[in-house]
Amino acid sequence: MSEHADPPVNSSDLLIARRASERNLALAQTAGYYGGYLVIGMFVASLGPTLPGLAQNTGSSVSGISFLFLTRSFGYLLGSLLCGRLYDRLSVHALMGSMLLVIAALLAATPLIPSLWLLTAVQLVLGVSVSTLDIGVNTSLMWVHRAKSGAFMTAGHFFFGSGGLLTPVLVTYLAQISGGIRWPYWALALLVLPFALWLFSLPNPKRAAEQTTVGRPLQVNRTLVFLVTLFLFLYVGVESSFGGWIFTYARTLRMGSDTLISYLNSTFYAAFTVGCLIATPLAMRLRPRYILLGDLLGCLSGLVVILIQPYSLVALWIGTLIAGLALASIFPVTLGFAERRLAITGSVTGWFFAGAGAGGMLLPWLIGQLFEVVGPFVAMYGMMLDLLIALLTLFALLRFEPMHNVQHSPAIPPSASRE
Repeated sequence: MSEHADPPVNSSDLLIARRASERNLALAQTAGYYGGYLVIGMFVASLGPTLPGLAQNTGSSVSGISFLFLTRSFGYLLGSLLCGRLYDRLSVHALMGSMLLVIAALLAATPLIPSLWLLTAVQLVLGVSVSTLDIGVNTSLMWVHRAKSGAFMTAGHFFFGSGGLLTPVLVTYLAQISGGIRWPYWALALLVLPFALWLFSLPNPKRAAEQTTVGRPLQVNRTLVFLVTLFLFLYVGVESSFGGWIFTYARTLRMGSDTLISYLNSTFYAAFTVGCLIATPLAMRLRPRYILLGDLLGCLSGLVVILIQPYSLVALWIGTLIAGLALASIFPVTLGFAERRLAITGSVTGWFFAGAGAGGMLLPWLIGQLFEVVGPFVAMYGMMLDLLIALLTLFALLRFEPMHNVQHSPAIPPSASRE
């Protein structure tokens, strides 16, 4: 027998050490997912400032090449419909890391493409890749943080907004000092690579376990999936329409010089980014239903301010600020709301993002079709009608209660299970 026996292992010490290790892993995974949000924001904001350079490279007019926005959106919708289920079958981080590498490679190749048809194909694949990444970061955050995922996804959308804000500045600066669009795209591609390597180095999150009620598989509530998809369809329609049409709206009504009203877009996305930052602590304290109701009413208030004084630039600035702040947290809080009521899988999340992608295409297109025929006010009234339908959809969603008898792995802490 050894003279110096090992001291007995304290089970509470092991439990504390295991929980600390799990927290550190969750933080490392979350940092990687926030990097994914940043990349998505960079992607969204990269095309606009470089459109003239791409038109020059391909021998096209700016108006003729502008359909690349639609191509990207179609690719995003396609990826949402087809690729979400891959996260239920393949290595989560390997798939996300691979998408980041594809995005980096295609961004680097974009300024070198001399033909419009090839550039269109590249933008289509980029749209598919970004939607697959978007599904991955949101689904993974829900798997890692469970009932607290709403707050973490709201913080993630702050990084998305930051990417959208900083990218035009970076692209414009590098284009000025280099005299072209190659270095801007190559810089963006290089910024993507560290996030891919980071995700490749981390273990996968635990997927939502097959949930059981009295030993039987829990069926996905298709009505609830449809309503959440419809709600996101309506929300993204307003977000895309406001960001896409506010400049043209102000310009058509001759509210100021192009230089002055061009800052409306920056104001909207700056307010959107600040709104995400403000909403993060709120999402940790308030029930999602109250946040969503306040967001919808806030955005409606912003539109009312604009329409009460329809030719006032001051009213337009104030309404834009209110709308940006109010819209910021709807998407992540909605996903957190759904996570409490559904077994979240890659396929389910794919449907959510397909609805969002379709909404981002349809309402802006409808406004474009009616803008010259009916007049610029169709943009504001169209968004107001959209928000009223979203409000009715939210009331329908509130009829569904959170799941209380469904076991998750890992378990949701009791302090985090209220809604």
